[in-house]
Amino acid sequence: MVRKLLFGLLSLMLLLVACAPAATPQPTATPLPTATATAIPSPTATPFAPAHNLTDSCVPQGQFDPNVDYFPEKVKITHAENLSVEYHNHYKVVTISTPWPGATEPIRYALVQCGTPAPEGFAPENIIEVPVHTIVTLSTTYLPFLDELGLLDRLVAVDDTTYVSNPKVLQMAAEGKLVTLGSGAKINVEKALELKPDLIMAYGSGAPEYDAHPVLIKAGLKVAINAEWMDTSPLGRAEWGKYIALFFNKEAAAEALFAETMKKYTELRDLAAGAKEKPTVFANTPYQGTWYMPGGRSYEAAFFKDAGANYLWADDTSTGSLPLAFEAVFERAKEADYWLKIGFYATLADLKAADPRFAEFAAFQKGNVWNNDARVTPQGGNDYYETAVAHPELVLADLIKIFHPDLLPDHKLIYYRHVE
Repeated sequence: MVRKLLFGLLSLMLLLVACAPAATPQPTATPLPTATATAIPSPTATPFAPAHNLTDSCVPQGQFDPNVDYFPEKVKITHAENLSVEYHNHYKVVTISTPWPGATEPIRYALVQCGTPAPEGFAPENIIEVPVHTIVTLSTTYLPFLDELGLLDRLVAVDDTTYVSNPKVLQMAAEGKLVTLGSGAKINVEKALELKPDLIMAYGSGAPEYDAHPVLIKAGLKVAINAEWMDTSPLGRAEWGKYIALFFNKEAAAEALFAETMKKYTELRDLAAGAKEKPTVFANTPYQGTWYMPGGRSYEAAFFKDAGANYLWADDTSTGSLPLAFEAVFERAKEADYWLKIGFYATLADLKAADPRFAEFAAFQKGNVWNNDARVTPQGGNDYYETAVAHPELVLADLIKIFHPDLLPDHKLIYYRHVE
């Protein structure tokens, strides 16, 4: 009976186990995809802070930080009278006090690092993203700076190649890599619009027929005025190379170039200052009946002084040219030791043929006539009005060689030649 009871209990237990539901398996967690380093930026990531100015690129999208200085390399203006620059973290404010003769207000440009926001308070046409990648130049004096800064590959157009001296630029033109736009109010605006340059660098004269910038700005193109030609010192003019560099974030290179120029110029000036004799000098020839003599505070007068000469109009206070009659020049300069920059006359015979009275100057009679046309292209481009702007130390060396040949016995003339 007991066995029967135990057998019954055992059977019941087996039946309960057989009828019990199977255990539900626990779900396996699906692994999440591993995040890559660029998928989701970390909020604590170090902001993009360049160690050098960005000369070819922009601040990466989404990485602008207003507290970062995007121009660690800066310029300091020390000689240019009409130019100043103020740095902010992501833009530079460049001011030209007198952009052209007679201007009553300065021009201020905001040069904004691309990839960062534009500042407020500037007219849209005066906000220019930097670095620029394409440029149009309307003066030959900008070319040597572009060349020495390694930026000629960004040049896409010029006003005209007739008076260009730079062989690289002339080669670019010959290969069809440069467009010519013309100059003044008749500049080819349609061609300029087709090019879509980042920047057009122009000069302002204050005379509507000679100025291209009003029509270019009206067309919506970015234009920057360059007032280098108004500066009254040789080093001041050369320092405008820094102005050009600002648009390309090439401050470091521009500072190094100018420092070398200033060093050499200063050494030569100090050398000439020790000369015992100060020969007298005058310049130029009449144009359409008027003799335009360099003003006593002009950059040309500064050259003569720094070269150890006595410029006969040094007492004048003007910075431009003095319109004089032939008689007024002859009265003061007839006994002068040297006569420089005679224009388009190749020989003394040409000079005398143009006006027999020229032969009455003592400088003519002594053979002390020199012209700044030693480097002229077949088309008429005079390198004195191109590279000499960037290298006043070479002009000064020429002048010292002329006035005081014993001080620079090994120097070979670069821009000047003896007129015979």
